[in-house]
Amino acid sequence: MIRAENLVQDYGAVRALADVSFHIPRGQVVGLVGPNGAGKTTAMKILTGYLAPTSGRAHIAGHDVCAQRLAAQRHIGYLPENAPIYKDMLVQDYLTWMAKLREIPATERMGRLSTVVWACGLEDALTKPVGHLSKGFRQRTGLAQAMLHDPDILILDEPTSGLDPNQILDIREMIRGLGEEKTVILSTHILSEVEATCDRVLMVVAGQLHVDETLESFRRGHGILLRVLGQMEGVADAVQGLDGVNAVDAVEDDADSTSVRLHTDARPGLLTELGNLARDKGWTVTELTRVHHDLEDIFKKLKTPSQELVT
Repeated sequence: MIRAENLVQDYGAVRALADVSFHIPRGQVVGLVGPNGAGKTTAMKILTGYLAPTSGRAHIAGHDVCAQRLAAQRHIGYLPENAPIYKDMLVQDYLTWMAKLREIPATERMGRLSTVVWACGLEDALTKPVGHLSKGFRQRTGLAQAMLHDPDILILDEPTSGLDPNQILDIREMIRGLGEEKTVILSTHILSEVEATCDRVLMVVAGQLHVDETLESFRRGHGILLRVLGQMEGVADAVQGLDGVNAVDAVEDDADSTSVRLHTDARPGLLTELGNLARDKGWTVTELTRVHHDLEDIFKKLKTPSQELVT
């Protein structure tokens, strides 16, 4: 449904996106995460046809978003972070007006309005001016307009920004429900949002794509913690030589043990080889376990000051 190929976006001397590529199939809820200014919004503007990339290509449902922009946009429902909603209009009038702009036939309009009003829980807000609604109900109204034309793809930019805890739970539940039928991209810098709603995570930091994994695979992780008894020399160098070990970090520990964290490609049999290595070296292993990846830890590790320059 969504394909990005080597996307690059420059704003003058600042590179907001640097060779970003990914493919999202139908029916997947994807969290596009990263610090503020990482390039998430730039990526979403390109995917929705609001911004032409400096180089690279993006396709929506088989349509090139630059060469076939209107055809691509017919498949997209877009909710920007600050939804451009006319606050002096009644909710029902705003949604009816948006249905006309979307060229929804008059014979189908009432049915589509009823569907999105029910899906977004707006039954009691229809006769209220948008400007009188809480932030949560304004977000619901923005989501309703994005769903009016029954798009295949929903692109949501910080949909829970500024909401209270109860409103956040409501929006999360709505997104999970939508993900059963549609492809959803959820942009956020709140990592708990991804854990609660998404099937897959794309992490962008300083314009570069650093993580692209299903959430289940990410949670399993590809790290191993090795702890041996006593202060031992050469542990990191020894395990670094094993096939499948990409990097080794020392872990601060007490004076009675030596610990290292291995970054691996999850090759089968690696734990057994580590055990054999420890036996050959005469190490007394007190812990040898796979490490659970943590989004927040990677987020902090990758964060750089330069990311604050772009959005």
